[in-house]
Amino acid sequence: MLAKVKSYGLEGLEGYSVDVEVDISTGLDKYSIVGLADTAIQEAKERVRSAIKNSGYFFRGKRITVNLAPATKKKEGSAFDLGIAVAFLVATGQIIYKKENENIIFLGELGLDGTIRAVTGILPSLIAARKEGFTKFIIPEANKNEAAYIEGIEVYGFNYLKDVGDYLSGELTMMPIERKEWKCESSSKLEDFSRIKGQGVAKRAMEIAVAGGHNILMVGPPGSGKTMLAHAASSIMPDLTFEEALEITKIHSVAGVLDLNKGVITTRPFRSPHHTATTVSLTGGGARLHPGEISLAHNGVLFLDEMPEYSRQSLEALRQPLEDGRITVSRANGTVEYPANFILIASMNPCPCGNYGSKDLKCTCSPSQIHRYMHKISGPLLDRIDLKIDVDRVAFVDLNSEANEESSEEVKKRVDKARKIQLERFKGEKIYCNAKMNSKLIKKYCVLDADSQALLESAFEKYKMSARSYNRILKVARTIADLDDSQNISFEHVAEAIAYRTIERIML
Repeated sequence: MLAKVKSYGLEGLEGYSVDVEVDISTGLDKYSIVGLADTAIQEAKERVRSAIKNSGYFFRGKRITVNLAPATKKKEGSAFDLGIAVAFLVATGQIIYKKENENIIFLGELGLDGTIRAVTGILPSLIAARKEGFTKFIIPEANKNEAAYIEGIEVYGFNYLKDVGDYLSGELTMMPIERKEWKCESSSKLEDFSRIKGQGVAKRAMEIAVAGGHNILMVGPPGSGKTMLAHAASSIMPDLTFEEALEITKIHSVAGVLDLNKGVITTRPFRSPHHTATTVSLTGGGARLHPGEISLAHNGVLFLDEMPEYSRQSLEALRQPLEDGRITVSRANGTVEYPANFILIASMNPCPCGNYGSKDLKCTCSPSQIHRYMHKISGPLLDRIDLKIDVDRVAFVDLNSEANEESSEEVKKRVDKARKIQLERFKGEKIYCNAKMNSKLIKKYCVLDADSQALLESAFEKYKMSARSYNRILKVARTIADLDDSQNISFEHVAEAIAYRTIERIML
């Protein structure tokens, strides 16, 4: 007998429907799964067999063939276990499959004792299935919080295969998972600007970077506060919207790093991979083409501490996402594209010993050592960083000062105001901040007066800037004007924007 149920697969973040077909026939004993199934799915044969037996059903049949259609798409993961088991029970007549159940989507991994375990990628699967008209889902109970925020669907969470069988046969009544209202959480647990003594210029640059979505590089000796400033940046980020939260959650769900107790991301991500991280861990890939750190930082911050210590290959892989906000991962087993729209915050020492350019510490490095160290970061990558600032050691008088520093809450008010201006400006443009402006929008919103134009021309010639540098100065100037609540970009705004791209030690 033949039976067919519905499940769902993922290709990157894009879902596609899968028909799980089970045929029971006479012949030589054989149990096979076809349809470009990976190792995890091939191993489902034994999981499903044991789960069915230990759930009080019988496992019978000589020749059992499981087909996952369409056969042209590679299937991965253990989420098809539940669909295979249900289709088998229907094919053997142990479950009476009613007509109203024909369009249910089944997702879940089976334990040998018949339990239904959590799987990755539930949220993107449900969202993709809803777009195709599917509205009813049976998933693991452990994934219920992840599914509780999606409107317009009925989701049922189960812990046991036996309960699923009883529900489909009409012997058990279940209520769908109750929908939850999403709420953004504050980032108060992170570093606060009020705890950082001195560093007025660096704080100002960080405020501009967050307000306009710009990338920033801090250069300074060890202990000058670069890491604290980077962590404090998250405390002044604009509040997360529900749409952004769903985008982030989809990525984290596929990567298998989502907190199942929360179900949906409620704060902007802050990712800080160690400098020994491989290129694949940063960009994504591997056997299952999982998203990497730069995608996990989507709509948040990617912090690279001691940037020159990362491998050259890893750093160069940042070029595409910094320019396009997306990363294309190509491997022998396929190609996927993941969002990677983040603010890059990077830090580095000015030389191997860390003291070059310091006002009160002596550098012990030779000019060639300094040159080699600084040029571990390529010119094209530096060109994609909007703000570059010196962060020197904090003076004792500043550290010992009793004066109150401005809090992150106060800085965030200005950031939110500037972001609100940008949201209104770019309404209908599918971008949300100044850093993402294309040449057409730059021409429209970054008009300079004669004096400002002359200043920018002079800097362009003096520092031999690229066209990219020219555009990024205009974007930063636009953000500075927004923080000043100024409709027009003034001479002072342009001068400050230029200063953030021309610090002397970066130009070595």
